Amino acid sequence: MLSRRNFLTAAVGVAAAGGLAACAKEDDSTAGGSSGDGGKAITLGFSQVGSESGWRSANTTSVKDAAKAAGYNLKFSDAQQKQENQISAIRSYITQGVDVIAFSPVVVTGWDAVLKEAKAKKIPVVLTDRSVETSDDSLYVTLVGSDFTDEGRRAAKILEKVIAKAGLKGPVKIAQLEGTTGAAPAIERAKGFKEVMDADHASDWKVVVSQTGDFTRAGGKQVMAAFLQSNPDINVLFAHNDDMAIGAIQSIEAAGKKPGKDILIVSIDGVKDGFVAMSEGKINAIVECNPLLGPQLMDVVKKVKNGESVERWIKTKEGDFMQDQAAAALPSRKY
Repeated sequence: MLSRRNFLTAAVGVAAAGGLAACAKEDDSTAGGSSGDGGKAITLGFSQVGSESGWRSANTTSVKDAAKAAGYNLKFSDAQQKQENQISAIRSYITQGVDVIAFSPVVVTGWDAVLKEAKAKKIPVVLTDRSVETSDDSLYVTLVGSDFTDEGRRAAKILEKVIAKAGLKGPVKIAQLEGTTGAAPAIERAKGFKEVMDADHASDWKVVVSQTGDFTRAGGKQVMAAFLQSNPDINVLFAHNDDMAIGAIQSIEAAGKKPGKDILIVSIDGVKDGFVAMSEGKINAIVECNPLLGPQLMDVVKKVKNGESVERWIKTKEGDFMQDQAAAALPSRKY
């Protein structure tokens, strides 16, 4: 995995624009003339992972709104969580000769060929939200996203506080709901959590079961039901996003247990529905991952189009929240 020191991260910036993937959902929108060459509007091709979660929906809205505000011609494609759709969209953008390509990669590997095609046509590529592994760092300009490994570490650290507050005694038996297999946030959040667990809790914490819920509520519900059948003594759930945690809550309640009490829950994202569940006492803590990346991404796209230099990594500002903060934070939760 490439070091995240090689990436650009931004609290409020992702890209806008998509493309014509064979099976992907397409959406072309044109805004008024804007900055670029002599008043000509920048054409941005953006390929989104999909619409698997509340976070992703908020991220898409941020990208579209920011592109419109910037006056960019936006070509947007929803890859429906399929890498082949995303690659098709990127190739379509190359054929159309867009000014800049941006995409949030479904998985970390398998991008070299299409990125080399973009480079050969001198079309700069900006990664958004998620990182990739490539044989050549020059195949993309920068990444606008979050430090997922740090989010995993923070999840473990806030779990320490949750356990202390709940007065949980004895072994901590953790179920982990992983994100999409091969996706950067799934890999790195698990890595960061394990770092803290191995360093500080090797004797009292154990991940007894771990499986992907594909970042969806339906996946979280289904996998958690299976977890409870195979490991009924689970007392902690670490979910890689809020949507899987919310789905898991349904299975926990169906099993006659109380989420947030019988099974302590820590998740990542900070979407509004997650805060609602936290205000109801069903999620104990949430590590924020901010999806409102559109405005800063548009700034990055403008600089890239104009040949200006950009940094490789700007870390997002994010927060950590526990149940007693949920009610106060909920009114300001816009996503």
